[in-house]
Amino acid sequence: MANPSAAMLVIGDEILSGRTRDSNMHFLAGELTKHGIDLKEVRVVADDRDAIVAAVKALSEGHDAVFTSGGIGPTHDDITADCIAAAFEVSIDVRDDARAILQAHYDATGLELNAARLRMARIPEGATLIDNPVSRAPGFTIGNVHVMAGVPAVFQAMVASVLPTLTGGAPLLSQSLRVYRGEGDIADLLGQLAAEYADLSIGCYPFQKDGVFGANVVVRGQDGSRVDAAMADLARGLDL
Repeated sequence: MANPSAAMLVIGDEILSGRTRDSNMHFLAGELTKHGIDLKEVRVVADDRDAIVAAVKALSEGHDAVFTSGGIGPTHDDITADCIAAAFEVSIDVRDDARAILQAHYDATGLELNAARLRMARIPEGATLIDNPVSRAPGFTIGNVHVMAGVPAVFQAMVASVLPTLTGGAPLLSQSLRVYRGEGDIADLLGQLAAEYADLSIGCYPFQKDGVFGANVVVRGQDGSRVDAAMADLARGLDL
C-alpha cells in the first residue's frame, strides 16, 4: 500500500519577500520521510485571509495530513488561527486550557498575560492542542490539519509532538552516487533503470564546483533490496 501523503502550507509575507529564509520545510520533509509519510506538496502564501483559507481547504482535501507554519503569534498580522477556523467553518475563541498554559508560563517568567499574548490562546472549536515545550503557546490540530508556529525551534518541537500520533508507512530509503559525467552522457542509462525499476524513484541532480561538473544520482524506495539492485546496475552501467 502507498504511504500516507502530506502537504505543507508556509504562511507569511516575510517568506515571500525574502526577508526570512524558510528552514521548516527541509526539517519536516526529513522527519516525515523517517516516519513513512510522503511529503507531496508545499505551498507558500501571504498573510491574506482568502489565500490561506483556500489553500487550507485544497490541501486538506488532497492529502492525508497538512502541516502549517507561521501566523499564530500575538500580533495583528498573525491571522492563521482565524483562517483555519474559517476554512473548517467553526467558531474561534480563547479556550480555558490554552489560557491556563499561557498563564502558568507568564506567571513563571514574571510577565503579564496581556491582551496581545492572550491571542495565542484563541483556538478553533473542536481542535486539540499541540504541545509547545519551547515557548509554551500551543499549536492545534483540527481535522487533518496541524497548525504550528513559524519559529524553527518551536516548529520542530511541535512536529515532535504530532508525529507519534500519526500512522506512517514504510520509511523511504535512499542511496546516492556522485558521477563525474554530464547529464546528457548518462540520461539513456537512467531512463533504462527508471523503466526497469518503476517502483523506485531515480533522480539526477547536476553540480558544478571549482571547474568540476557532474551529477548526483539518487535512488529512493521502500524496499532496500531493490534500491541495492538498482545501485548495482547503475554502477555496472557506468563501468565503475
